Amino acid sequence: MSFTHRCYKVSLLLVCLVMAPFASANQFPDLVDLIENNSPSVVKIEVESVREVGRRQMPEGMPDMFRRFFDEPRNRGPQRAQSSGSGFVISDDGYILTNDHVVANGDSIVVRFPDQREYDAEVVGQDPRSDLALLKIDAEDLRPVRFASAQPKVGEWVVAIGSPFGLDYSASAGIVSARGRSLPTENGDNYVPFLQTDVAINPGNSGGPLFNLEGEVVGINSQIFTRSGGYMGLSFAIPSDVALQVVEQLKENGSVSRGWLGVAIMNVDRDLAEANGLERSRGALITLVEKDGPAAEGGLQIGDIVLEFDGKAVMNSGDLPHIVGLSQAGESYSVNIMRELEPMTLTVTLGELPNSGSPAKVGESQESEAGALGVVAANLSEDELTELDIEGGVRVKAVVNGSAADRAGLRPGDVINLLNFKEVMDIESLTTIEADLPVGQKLPIRFFRNGQPVFRTIELED
Repeated sequence: MSFTHRCYKVSLLLVCLVMAPFASANQFPDLVDLIENNSPSVVKIEVESVREVGRRQMPEGMPDMFRRFFDEPRNRGPQRAQSSGSGFVISDDGYILTNDHVVANGDSIVVRFPDQREYDAEVVGQDPRSDLALLKIDAEDLRPVRFASAQPKVGEWVVAIGSPFGLDYSASAGIVSARGRSLPTENGDNYVPFLQTDVAINPGNSGGPLFNLEGEVVGINSQIFTRSGGYMGLSFAIPSDVALQVVEQLKENGSVSRGWLGVAIMNVDRDLAEANGLERSRGALITLVEKDGPAAEGGLQIGDIVLEFDGKAVMNSGDLPHIVGLSQAGESYSVNIMRELEPMTLTVTLGELPNSGSPAKVGESQESEAGALGVVAANLSEDELTELDIEGGVRVKAVVNGSAADRAGLRPGDVINLLNFKEVMDIESLTTIEADLPVGQKLPIRFFRNGQPVFRTIELED
């Protein structure tokens, strides 16, 4: 027997040994009945909008002979745009759930069923923060879906039904890849703990249901991660428990009220955890407290690390808005925090989430000599303090190479207003705080950069 032949025999044996467990394992789940039973509940949503399109302007200096290419009547006036998505029946009296971005700015909305029935739909309410919209049609013989009572675990099979690329009532399957994904919107809203799946989702699937193997809805397909415009293995669905809370409010009010804490937060890295007496990185570190907001009235302060809210663990900064957003405005909740190395429990009464709000920018103002931190700082003007909504602080004018500030990543333009749990009011207070800083220990420092509050650690060397 040749060496080549022996290698082939050994390779074949290895293949057989590796494949043997798969041959005896359970096969893929049978999805035929699930899809047949639930497809009648899934609808295609066709949206038409009218947009005003002005005529094309003829470039300056263009000869008159080309005017007809710019002044043609067909280029003037309103133009109709069409798009489509998916949705599903949630009640036998005609309520249909879909994504907000499917119907946003639509002038007419038509719902089409697999049996070719078509109905004009009325928008009952929309919630851009959760990307959900509730529609109503006047129809009979509807088959509403069933919602799951519990969220799926990572690894469970799930099935999507929808109309990707306009291909009606297509089904695809996969597993739940992760839970509680934070995906902030373009406006910075982050109130949905998304389910991540590897189910093939494409444009047109938006608003369609995600089923478990019991035929119960566990999510509403909403987003994909893509660099090409198509599916790349990561899709995201709004959990059904979040959707049901939104639906209830949309039915009653046409809009959604959310709890509001009034803070800006960031993740806690390993250095910040050590500086704050935590054994590991967890929690949401408060970098800004809105003046007269719920957090301020409840006693929360800049530098506090929120570890639990209403008994629910806050493992990272993305968890806190998920929990608070699903809580009721006007209700009081316990908040477990770490403050200056000491655990504390406070009670906070939530307000209602405002429509918008954004931090201000910084300005500029007598300079100090470089101190222990290695920064040349300047006092802030009254206008700058007002813009940042802070009572005191100093602006970094220069950073000494190799200094503690340089190693911590501070840059000219940053505004320092907290150091080692002490407020920095001006140059004099910064100098006083610097003189008492311990050496060889990670210390928290809070500063503003481009109007955004940031927490880091800084360490003085021997």
